[in-house]
Amino acid sequence: MATTITMPQLGETVTEGTVAQWLKKPGESVEKYEPFVEVSTDKVNAEVPAPVTGTIRELLIKEGDTVATGTPIAVIDEVEGAAAPAPHAAQPHTPHQPRHASQAPPPPAPSQAAPQPAASAPAAAAGSRGNGTAAARNGPTEGALRGASPAVRRLAREHHIDIAQLRGTGTNGRVTADDVLAAARLGPSAAVGAAIAEPPRERAIPPDGKSTYADPIPGTIVPLSQARKIIAQRMVESKSTAPHAWSMVEVDVTNVWKWRAKEKDRFARDTGYSLTLLPFFIRAVVESLHAFPLMNAKFTDAGIAVQKDVNIGIAIGLPANLVVPVVKNADKLSIKGLAIAAGELIEKARRNKLSVDDLAAGTFTVNNNGANGSYASAPIINGGQAGIVTMEAVVKKPVVTKDDAIAIRSMMNVCLSLDHRVVDGYVASGFLADLKRRLEALGPDGVL
Repeated sequence: MATTITMPQLGETVTEGTVAQWLKKPGESVEKYEPFVEVSTDKVNAEVPAPVTGTIRELLIKEGDTVATGTPIAVIDEVEGAAAPAPHAAQPHTPHQPRHASQAPPPPAPSQAAPQPAASAPAAAAGSRGNGTAAARNGPTEGALRGASPAVRRLAREHHIDIAQLRGTGTNGRVTADDVLAAARLGPSAAVGAAIAEPPRERAIPPDGKSTYADPIPGTIVPLSQARKIIAQRMVESKSTAPHAWSMVEVDVTNVWKWRAKEKDRFARDTGYSLTLLPFFIRAVVESLHAFPLMNAKFTDAGIAVQKDVNIGIAIGLPANLVVPVVKNADKLSIKGLAIAAGELIEKARRNKLSVDDLAAGTFTVNNNGANGSYASAPIINGGQAGIVTMEAVVKKPVVTKDDAIAIRSMMNVCLSLDHRVVDGYVASGFLADLKRRLEALGPDGVL
């Protein structure tokens, strides 16, 4: 029996979707609940699972084409009497599970197992380091390497992981973001040292020869994806609608930096997430928003709507687009809770697993430009909010202390873009001063 698959509606207000990448080809088999296509909308990118077990008969839409929700996109010849999938196969994916448990290679020996359940990829990486021949024999095929998405390749470069050393757990042996992140959890030993020491190589041309935002080719035009069109539209709307103003303060983060350094190893062992400066910063931000509620507001024709909830958006730059997932009720979370919530959202963003709900209801946005070494920046406000605040690079520098001594301190600029319709400079500067005071009051003796 033939089953026609239509473009899904990924959100109440979503009316169309773009076929970002087909994960299966005509003639290939697909299991029920197995992802067979990546779909991109103006709100989220998502892998769409097959509703039946069968064989791909026909792909009706080309990659990059945008169609209305409900439009037929593929036909699957269903296998009669196909066995029902194991109960665990339909369970939602969590950050520490392999996406396709049924396709994962046999579990490694206890001596190779990583602390997290997603250990198949790191085990393969660990084994390959000990035997180069085995790595070549067990590693992915050239086709599997080409199948790794630009986002996965970028993620591998960020973590200094050689994709060729990993055994992909995705469709047809494709290396996934889960595989890279699992390998990265082993720490520096999972990286291939030669890859770090090698001189820069000429940028490889994408196999299909297409120029994309994630893999741009000099001298070509990068076609605008639906996501890029929406980002451009919203940035122009925000800049032209909200009169932007900007302010900055310099913050001494020496003590909170020491606190993070003291806790980071234990925190990683206990939670599986890295402890960065971000959750400390968000905690101080939400406390300052309580002190200055107009910063947690938005402009409407009826007046300034002061938000009841404190939902913090985290701006995340991905190879293909920008997303701002939201930590809901951030004011009710501890620093540890914020670190875990942010870590989960960042992992989901890197795997294109964010849901529409993950991206909704933000009331204020935090941006960590300092991760890329930025010293100062003036970001565009997220539409419907009063401001966006940035963490800039932490730099050690000589500073004159209160007792007129000179000391080496860890300093960070904090920049704020604000909607001048909602708040004036008096409120904004008060918010920044309060945020500075709270950050400088955090110290190594605190409780996560």
